[in-house]
Amino acid sequence: MHDGNSVITQAIHGLGGVGKSTLALDYARTHRSAYTLTWWITADSPQNLTAGLAALAERLHGQAGTDTATNVTWALTWLQTHPGWLLVLDNVEDPADLEPYLGQLDAGRVLITSRRAVGWHRLAHPVAIDVLTLDSATDLLARASGHTAPGHRPALTELATELGCLPLALEQAGAYIARNQISASDYHQLLREYPARIHATPAVLGQHERTIARTWRLTLETIATHTPLAVAMLSVLAWLAPDRLPRDVLTAPANDALAVNEALGTLAAYSMITLTENSVSVHRLVQAVARTPNAHNTEDTITHARERAAALLHIALPTTDPATDVGTWARWRALLPHVHAHTSLTTPDQDTQDTAHLLDWTGWFLSGQGQHQQAVAYAERAHQTSIRLNGPDHPGTLTSRNNLASAYRGAGDLDRAIPLYEATLSAALRVLGPDHLHTLTSRNNLASAYREAGDLDRAIPLHQATLTDRERILGSDHPDTLSSRNNLAAAYRGAGDLDRAIPLYEATLSAALRVLGPNHPHTLTSRNNLATAYQEAGDLDRAIPLYEATLSAALRVLGPNHPMTTVIRRNLHVARTAGR
Repeated sequence: MHDGNSVITQAIHGLGGVGKSTLALDYARTHRSAYTLTWWITADSPQNLTAGLAALAERLHGQAGTDTATNVTWALTWLQTHPGWLLVLDNVEDPADLEPYLGQLDAGRVLITSRRAVGWHRLAHPVAIDVLTLDSATDLLARASGHTAPGHRPALTELATELGCLPLALEQAGAYIARNQISASDYHQLLREYPARIHATPAVLGQHERTIARTWRLTLETIATHTPLAVAMLSVLAWLAPDRLPRDVLTAPANDALAVNEALGTLAAYSMITLTENSVSVHRLVQAVARTPNAHNTEDTITHARERAAALLHIALPTTDPATDVGTWARWRALLPHVHAHTSLTTPDQDTQDTAHLLDWTGWFLSGQGQHQQAVAYAERAHQTSIRLNGPDHPGTLTSRNNLASAYRGAGDLDRAIPLYEATLSAALRVLGPDHLHTLTSRNNLASAYREAGDLDRAIPLHQATLTDRERILGSDHPDTLSSRNNLAAAYRGAGDLDRAIPLYEATLSAALRVLGPNHPHTLTSRNNLATAYQEAGDLDRAIPLYEATLSAALRVLGPNHPMTTVIRRNLHVARTAGR
């Protein structure tokens, strides 16, 4: 902050509890000898600012004036005529409050702390303060708790992570641990069980204004007076992942996108979120406090925010087949952390229809990506929620049951998949009728499960009947019909009947190229399957070039780590080995 005799003004801004005031105090103490005067003012309101300037006049010149205004004028005059001072303005709520005073100063140093991240461009050089690094946060927690032995560090690191490396939260935790002689793991458990009480317990007993709960409550009360939507949006953000939520999740479904953008801007201005053109991030401890019931945050408010978060995620999902629409995969990957966070923060009995759809579709995507364990967990939860909300025979429940069976099948658990497929088909025939599209899908999936289990005596007739019905109802070129034709060819191949399998694979690939295009995942599957049939027929001259072309396309379209790419790569290796 030293730079000649001209006035230098810096504004340290950041989230409440990040250590702005502590940093300013440390600077003032460390550099006290460098200044002719150091004066600290709690400037959280215009009244307190003027009171602090008046107190400066009284300190320097006794009773310099008979009223506050006279004393303020005297103090400003003194600062104008005496260089070399440091004035700390702590916890400024509105930069505009400082303009009448800072404009009169042309010498000395002014250090400002504020939660406000914007509005400083005409007054000061803004300096953003972030949370500590994990190592530094763990060190601070170790010192504050007295648990400095190396054996304590893993638990301290885990707790520091949970507290988001926020200095005030670390000080509170360390003091509580030291005062009550408990372990970091014990504190972590108390934090889960009694978050409201823990967040409201100060590091120094009696200093209740120095707690995370009070610090942020005051900020939110200020925001609520002029932008109540901002507080509601922060409550919604509490039920999602802390980092990089796509911004359009919040703005796209809104009736008033302008109001949403202004609310986000307000939260960012008070350092409650980090806002970019494309994303929103929020400190994990801010989320934890926003999820915690207290006198200012009722259970009804929390429930509404939780359900709104699920609804917004559901609306934000792509609506096309997540297994085959490659163009949506980047969107899925951006949303996945928020789906994972939401489900980890909620319990199945809190799930809504939106949650059921969200988990159903996410499980479908994950299964296609080879993440079978998580896909099964989501599909099971979605199915149980649909039964609870809709009943066992609702069409939505039948769909979720089919998807659960498919998740089991994708994970290789045919012992659970086949009975569930059979139950789904039986209910679909009764509720929807034999020609309903969902019924045809159930028949196709059950036949495929029979085929994968080696039960070709049941698989082939069911595939044949499904193909006949799909051709009649949907037409010969419908994607579902192409799928049935491919699956029947696979059943013939499984039975060793390559004379029927190969022509059917060739016809399926020809139609897929025409209907779906060369880069569609189903087309790539058809090409791989035909190459496999050629290989099994001993025709490596056709199998290997087809594998090579298919692998090249799969690497370009699906990526090197997609399950289908892995299968094609393995098949090509086997074919090349056999051809040597």
